[in-house]
Amino acid sequence: MKELVLEAGKPRAERAAAKGKWNLKRNWPLHMMLVPAVLLTLLFQYVPMGGLVIAFQDFKPWLGLGGSKWVGLDNFRFLFKYPGVDQVIWNTLIIAFFKIVAGLIAPFLFAVLLNEVRSMAFKRISQTLVYLPHFLSWVILGGILLDILSPDGGMVNKLVVALGGQPVFFLGDGDWFRVTLIVSDVWKEFGFGTIVFLASLAGINPALYEAAEVDGANRLKQTLHITLPALLPIAIVLLTLSIGNILNAGFDQVFNLYNPLVYEKGDIIDTFVYRLGILNGKMSFATTVGLFKSVVGTVLIVVSYWLAYRLANYRVF
Repeated sequence: MKELVLEAGKPRAERAAAKGKWNLKRNWPLHMMLVPAVLLTLLFQYVPMGGLVIAFQDFKPWLGLGGSKWVGLDNFRFLFKYPGVDQVIWNTLIIAFFKIVAGLIAPFLFAVLLNEVRSMAFKRISQTLVYLPHFLSWVILGGILLDILSPDGGMVNKLVVALGGQPVFFLGDGDWFRVTLIVSDVWKEFGFGTIVFLASLAGINPALYEAAEVDGANRLKQTLHITLPALLPIAIVLLTLSIGNILNAGFDQVFNLYNPLVYEKGDIIDTFVYRLGILNGKMSFATTVGLFKSVVGTVLIVVSYWLAYRLANYRVF
């Protein structure tokens, strides 16, 4: 009791410091477990940021960062005059926008439909089947799509011809290529995205459904007035947070599916940077494009978190 009285008599800051010191001593094994993750983050996320100086140089690999000529903002001025950059940015925005919208609507609807299923066995099997594509690499799925979408004997085109249509060059026509990117991305990811909505559905009080049933509401009205309103807040949060990824149109997917025939409609910022920096050796210009994308993405992330707070009262910190 005497120790508690003495502890209560200490200033708040002193008590907090003593408590933190005690927690550190007691939980030091847990803190040590964080060390590998922190080191990996520093090594692969922060140390490479020193290479951003290349965007302000006429970088020559044989001269290194210290010996390359400093050109200031010349690379950025050249960026906005480079032929085709505006089309690449436009492609990225279009593909990313429709991926975000479709990638939100599909899991939302699937979660609502799955919530109406009464057979637990069917529900679990369905969830497992739609989760599986998420764990497949785009290298594997790219090969599968190249095969089944081929205009010469592909499974999909065989079906189109059987129904009286003409074969479609899904991966060789720019407009069809965009549709293929969006549909295949939604198919791959919507099952995994459903997890968030199912978690929200699990938090709905069953008494709400029971009260609605007593009042004469059928399943449709229960869905419209209970299920959907419960899912809207998390849907708003996911949509606003997705704004920060509007410039990420999916490098892995596009890289494994595109070809020179669809560069005009399918080339995005990430693949554009890859071709400039790795294939053409324009490292300074590629770094400039990447830095531009990062700055714009950071601004959009800040805006998206602000919108999430204003619209859905969602806060990270």
